[in-house]
Amino acid sequence: MSVQPPPRPVSFVKMHGLGNDFVVIDRRAGGCAVTPDLARRLGDRHRGVGFDQLAEIHSDATADARLVFWNADGSIAGACGNATRCVGRLLLDETGKQIVTLRTDRGMLQAVDVDGRLTAVNMGPPLLQAADIPLAAHADPLNLPVPGNPVAVGMGNPHCVFFVPDADSVDVAREGAAMEHHPLFPQATNVEFASLAGPDRLRMRVWERGTGITLACGSGTCATAVAAHLRGLTGRRVTVDVDGGTLEIDWRDDGVWMTGPTALVFRGEFL
Repeated sequence: MSVQPPPRPVSFVKMHGLGNDFVVIDRRAGGCAVTPDLARRLGDRHRGVGFDQLAEIHSDATADARLVFWNADGSIAGACGNATRCVGRLLLDETGKQIVTLRTDRGMLQAVDVDGRLTAVNMGPPLLQAADIPLAAHADPLNLPVPGNPVAVGMGNPHCVFFVPDADSVDVAREGAAMEHHPLFPQATNVEFASLAGPDRLRMRVWERGTGITLACGSGTCATAVAAHLRGLTGRRVTVDVDGGTLEIDWRDDGVWMTGPTALVFRGEFL
């Protein structure tokens, strides 16, 4: 009877951006491929490592790296702003460059060092047409036919943004879960609840599709800032306070820029 060799350990880095935490697996030199099963096992906070999303780094012929994002339920995330900033910081430190390019399903993104402390990422232009977000039926993304009159914005993944009097009073677990799989969103949706906290300042809380409540969501913060400007609540440059800290969002002509801190927590191996 043949004896099966023991499984090879999976090397990873644990990082977070404002408490939005990630497992990062670098596959540029090969190694174990991420599968839905591996993503679920790694994402289990009791039996695995635990994460909001997993970022898989691949080599790329024309970019510094190509990224694939996974949710904790084993599904593909499509886009993840804070994970992009975290990987961007890894590569900025690794290469000594001021700017690195990252290929994602969202397109080619730039990560930029800001004073050696913060990391900025251009998340690209927002997607504002129903077919691009995407929405299942023709609807006005700025005024969705849903109680609460939310705004739909695409940032490489779909977002449904509710503007409320007080984001801290919202039952995000109940309201977010109820909206995530609304028929308007064929790919499900992230759900944000935001309130105006001051001139060009928002308070936001989030329910991420495939994961649940998180302390921060980079793409969701970008979508919320875009929605707030489209509704006439803010300018194009906005400070957004999330449960895990603060992000600066600047909707420029070349895309939506997001700036904030990142942290490398530890390196490890998953058996």
